[in-house]
Amino acid sequence: MARSPNISRQQRDLLFTLFNEIGIVNQLASHRFERALPHNLTTSQFSVLNNFVRLGGDRSPKQLADAFQVTKAAMTNTLGKLEQKGFVRISADPADGRAKRVTITEAGKQAREEGIAAAAVAMSDLTEVVSKDVALALLPDLQRIRVWLDEHRGED
Repeated sequence: MARSPNISRQQRDLLFTLFNEIGIVNQLASHRFERALPHNLTTSQFSVLNNFVRLGGDRSPKQLADAFQVTKAAMTNTLGKLEQKGFVRISADPADGRAKRVTITEAGKQAREEGIAAAAVAMSDLTEVVSKDVALALLPDLQRIRVWLDEHRGED
């Protein structure tokens, strides 16, 4: 059960409006982005490739599922499709032969770069409403919100 914070109705309504707008923007942008992605990538598949490039290393399917807050089955499905495309390699964990380890391939890194380039084209007309200055001004606050939410996962 969610705790009932001591905030005013005005603060509550403001937070709801903020996250409602973020959610709608995410939905609309994700749809536009996914239509532009190369290699028939889905947003979920691209996100996994992006995670590997940003953080490096290898991970287990469970670690990836936890990071993306999806079920292990959903992540296994996503990873299987990425493996079929040659974008990740799934191998036995040397420390535990029953477990799996996932790494990104060079083709996966290239697909991620192609995805970023496609996104730039798909979103380029946004510069009409979001200038570089506006984007630079928004980023620090959005990053603070992301970091706080990430650090407070599961505190329901």
